[in-house]
Amino acid sequence: MVVPGAKQRAAHGTAPQRPISLPAWPVASVLALYPLWWALGLGVLIFPIMAVPMLVLLLRRRAAGRPLRLPPGFGWWALFLAAVVISIAALGADPAGTVVEHASDRLVAVLYRLCMYASLTILLVYTGNLTEEELPRRRLAKLLGWLFVVTVAGGLLGMVAGRFEFTSPVEWLLPGGIRSKGFVQSLVHPYAAQIMDLVGGEKPRPAAPWGYTNTWGNNFCLLMGWLVVAAWATRRTRDKVLAVLCLAVAIVPAVVSLNRGLWIGIGVVVCYVAARYVLMGRLWIIGAVVLAAAGLVLALLATPLGDVVDARLDNGKSNGVRSFLIDRAMDGFVDSPVVGYGSTRNTIGGRNSIAVGESSECERCGNFTVGGNGQLWQLMYAHGTVGTVAYLTFFGFGLWRFRRDRTPIGIAGSAAIVSSFAAMLWYNAIPTPLAFMFLAYALLWRNHIEGDAHAR
Repeated sequence: MVVPGAKQRAAHGTAPQRPISLPAWPVASVLALYPLWWALGLGVLIFPIMAVPMLVLLLRRRAAGRPLRLPPGFGWWALFLAAVVISIAALGADPAGTVVEHASDRLVAVLYRLCMYASLTILLVYTGNLTEEELPRRRLAKLLGWLFVVTVAGGLLGMVAGRFEFTSPVEWLLPGGIRSKGFVQSLVHPYAAQIMDLVGGEKPRPAAPWGYTNTWGNNFCLLMGWLVVAAWATRRTRDKVLAVLCLAVAIVPAVVSLNRGLWIGIGVVVCYVAARYVLMGRLWIIGAVVLAAAGLVLALLATPLGDVVDARLDNGKSNGVRSFLIDRAMDGFVDSPVVGYGSTRNTIGGRNSIAVGESSECERCGNFTVGGNGQLWQLMYAHGTVGTVAYLTFFGFGLWRFRRDRTPIGIAGSAAIVSSFAAMLWYNAIPTPLAFMFLAYALLWRNHIEGDAHAR
């Protein structure tokens, strides 16, 4: 068969151009090697680092004449990014009851979040433009399932070696005055757990490799479904057995984390998935859920894990702080409802007294962060109505658009986004939870484009 135009190109001495493909390594290396990035001190910094080659490769493909796809509802996300930028104009405002600072003092945190939003947007677009030949959806699901295994392993490490930490290579390279800052430490200093006093006495709460216990719990919920998808996509019984064992073992660090938001999130994911399967006529899921719930109850009654749950439910020390910060966030939203204040703010003192605060010995003592106790409150306080509506509408639109996707990838992806809606009441999303939300969105999007033949 003669390709039209081939003779003319040959006559002019030019060979037909090969379509420019996108390599999978920028995405695959971030996910597969995340424990290494964490140990090196790169951790979440790997997202903006890898966003650079992703952007270059996307621009090269666009320059070659191959159009780039944008995810459904992307206009809402673009509106959110615009709201984030516009709200910076209010950075110099000092709402009542917050620490007075110059706008430049708040700029570092703002630029960090803006960089992460931009980097993760590139991740979403890049992953969505990969084809089945370049990065199969099953492989991406396996990579996300692998990160759930990493999360469980990090949780176990936090349990048995809660005070384990070390100075990373990146941390060694930083000047002492910079690496001693609490914010910088959270980025480059690997540690296994956060040590907190929630139930009487200091206890380690798993955090590795995600930096914070709350982020660990959020990612636990976002990633757990992908382990099941990856295991059941194969015909090997061994993989299925190992996945079930991993989920069973995961109960231990999940309970020991004392993370009530995680417990609720697991319930949300399980109930959502069960509801989807019931609507598909697969009533066996009810028996599976009842059996799993019975096993969980038995484990709590027969082991010390039950005492841990009782102790946490009897000690709601964080309830008052959360209520205090939600009230402050709502007050700020009422005072600046359109564009917000551009970022979070630190309260003057604590909820019971203003006579506590930061010092050279303790940078964050007494000063709570308004907008730091949940993505929803941060959106409302920092970016107002415009940013909040745009953010929620983008993910809500995705859930609605892909609601008919009944493949395992479709159900796991939508379950991850549903769990994020619940988690935003107590967890912040920057950066890794939002990354996993975007990757779930990209898988739903690619399922819609490429069909479900390879997604089952």
